[in-house]
Amino acid sequence: MVDLEKAPPARSPEGEPVPRADGEGCLVVAVRLPVRIVALVLVLPVRMAWDALVVAGRFLRDTVLRPVGRALAWLGRALFVWPLVGLWRYVVVPVAKGVGWLGKVLLVVPAVWVYRWVLTPVGRALAWCCAGVGAVLTALGRGLYAGLAWLARYLVVVPAGWLYAWVLTPIGHLLAWCGRGLARCGRGVLWCLGKVVTGIGAVLYWTLRILLVLPALAVWRWVLAPVGRALAVVGRELLDALGHAWRIAGHLSRAVGRALAALFRWTVAEPARWVYRSVLTPVGHAVRDTVLRPLAEAARAAGRAGRQALRSARLSVRQARADLRRTLFGEPERPPSVDRREPSGAKARTLGSSTTALTKD
Repeated sequence: MVDLEKAPPARSPEGEPVPRADGEGCLVVAVRLPVRIVALVLVLPVRMAWDALVVAGRFLRDTVLRPVGRALAWLGRALFVWPLVGLWRYVVVPVAKGVGWLGKVLLVVPAVWVYRWVLTPVGRALAWCCAGVGAVLTALGRGLYAGLAWLARYLVVVPAGWLYAWVLTPIGHLLAWCGRGLARCGRGVLWCLGKVVTGIGAVLYWTLRILLVLPALAVWRWVLAPVGRALAVVGRELLDALGHAWRIAGHLSRAVGRALAALFRWTVAEPARWVYRSVLTPVGHAVRDTVLRPLAEAARAAGRAGRQALRSARLSVRQARADLRRTLFGEPERPPSVDRREPSGAKARTLGSSTTALTKD
């Protein structure tokens, strides 16, 4: 909120007023409150419109955009992702594995066999031949190099050394002596030119300083700097006023929004809730108890009766089919049942015979 009361001036421990640290004058303090009031009047409609747009955007996002986005995402998965995954998993991967196996059998294995049993022996033979030829060529090259080196030494290097020692060296010394003399003359000329240029530069420097730099410095110090400080103070106050106005407009917009929400709740939501609880719910329960439940019980009873009738008809048809089969083809032969359990008398006889055999032994 805006602080409408003037803050008391700060005082030192001795009781004397302490000047403010920011250096604000009475004019700034007097102008600040009207500027903030005008800024609040201008910013309040913008802030309320902004808050209304934010609420509408959130409602639109939660009720329309998010469900539509989820539906589009599911539709995209159903139309693109799942078919592509199935195509990759059940078509591309098996075909690629088959092609890889065929390539290995038809290309890699024959190429490895040809490399191992054909190209390797041929390459070793060619390498042995090339090594012999290279040795011969190396011997010939060494002999030729030795001959050419001897000829070059006595036909080129020795005459060139004599020419350098007895002709080029004296000429170079003479040219160096002449160059040193010319360099001394040039340094004298350059020293004179440097003095002349230094004098001209000093004259131009002081002329430009008096005609341009000092007036520009005076304009900057006594005109532009005070105007800039004033504009900075005005801009800072405008920004502070806009910030305070934006915050106050936010509080006001929130209060208006809460009032509208309370009005909507007490004029629309609460009556609709009361109608739903006090009117529609009892009517729905009565319709459910008096109409829907008897209809459901009758439908279930009819279903049970229909299923019973179908079961009886199915059993009758099955019995008639069995009677017709027995009439036309006779009673089917049944295999004799074999009782795998040995009777107790036979077991006793077997036990007695085994005991007698043991006694005889």
